[in-house]
Amino acid sequence: MAVKAERAARYIDEKMDLINEVSDHLWELSEVALQEFKSAEYLAEKLESEGFAVERGAGGLPTAFVATWGSGGPVLGILGEYDALAGMSQKAVSHREASVPGAAGQACGHNLLGAAAFGAAIALKKEMEEGDLPGTIRLYGCPAEENLSGKAFMAREGIFDDCDVCLTWHPGTLNRVRTGSSLANNAMNIVFNGQSAHAAGDPYNGRSALDAVQLMNMGVEFLREHMPPRARVHYVISEGGSQPNVVPDRAKVWYLVRGPERHEVDDLYQRVLNCAGGAAQMTDTDFEVELLKAIWNVLPNRPLEDLLDDCMKRIGPPDFDADEREFARQIISSLPEGRVESYLKAQNLTEEQIEALMDKELNDTVLPRAETPEEPKGSTDVGDVSWCAPTAQFSTACLALATPGHSWQYAAQAGMGIGRKGMQLAARVLAEAGYEILTDPKWIERAREDFSRRTGGRRYQSAMPADHEPAFNQFTEK
Repeated sequence: MAVKAERAARYIDEKMDLINEVSDHLWELSEVALQEFKSAEYLAEKLESEGFAVERGAGGLPTAFVATWGSGGPVLGILGEYDALAGMSQKAVSHREASVPGAAGQACGHNLLGAAAFGAAIALKKEMEEGDLPGTIRLYGCPAEENLSGKAFMAREGIFDDCDVCLTWHPGTLNRVRTGSSLANNAMNIVFNGQSAHAAGDPYNGRSALDAVQLMNMGVEFLREHMPPRARVHYVISEGGSQPNVVPDRAKVWYLVRGPERHEVDDLYQRVLNCAGGAAQMTDTDFEVELLKAIWNVLPNRPLEDLLDDCMKRIGPPDFDADEREFARQIISSLPEGRVESYLKAQNLTEEQIEALMDKELNDTVLPRAETPEEPKGSTDVGDVSWCAPTAQFSTACLALATPGHSWQYAAQAGMGIGRKGMQLAARVLAEAGYEILTDPKWIERAREDFSRRTGGRRYQSAMPADHEPAFNQFTEK
């Protein structure tokens, strides 16, 4: 099947060196949540050079922006990301080797995500200019998807409210449309304050904040039996004292609380806080809660999923070369034996699809949209966007099969040919689907009908208080 957005497709080909350059530069910068100053400015400047008007500091976030071209309706939003993960620096090689030891790295491929969004936006602009098409394209520069959920703050400020449709994608191991939802999520720091003392000389005069953290964590472990089946709770102790011969007077634990529905998270969050209160009572300490974010589960949209599925089939899979396939084989060899089989069995695939992929290192076909929605696993701030406007997303093969998320293997492939090939497909799919939305009113009508049915007419309301500030210092405090 031939593509419909022919001018956009040609422009992506013409600009491929630039799109690859954007991806590679974002990979090199690798800045963590709400600290993506260079990444955001770089991408904003590239969009301005292509004729977009850029509003910086969108939603009160210094590293967020909205790049706009065109006027009037329909309004198409494309979501772009560029943040990295702390401590995941990695060279584009098939063994563990940090580019800068201890630095951040693109272990979730958001450099690819931002670059494909850029490529699609500039290609659609070209299509609309030459075809004299009405409408508005917006590329939303969305910081802090990891951990601090920038889109949730942007949604709270109404930034997505007048979009007719929003599209996004994410690097993955499979070429297919994403179905189903995600897990709603709260993140918070719990800080306990006690009384320091000599741990040997007079420990009875101390009140250990670390003891409180450990007791809280133990309470949460016992709580697991009584959580909803698909709920998830994780934590790290981010502060635990300075040295063992001093009773710690301050300790901090960073929690994530997840559940399939927003109301389930609200309930479980309170129960986790109850564990903190009990721990404080047992240790004669005080505690405070620093809410980092609260986000919604994704609201699926079947018509937009159908559209993306059609577009992916029309364009076809990435064309990986021999060097990329060998690199993928080396990545797979770094994983535990049997990992590919167990991974594929967890991916909502048919037995025939699993069998076809078992002897491959990369997904080089377009997989049909799953008829049964996927079970929600991770969380994403795309959820908040999806409650503001009809939204759909897809994945492309940017990684060897079974590549773990948030791993050095992921970061390595995001900086070389495998990641770029999947990113190029994503740019083409976004442009093709965007063209259909801008030129055929039925897609917006169907998407709106599905959106209204699923929301039941409820308007989006942020799960965060109106005065809650983003945690700008989460990755800078010592």
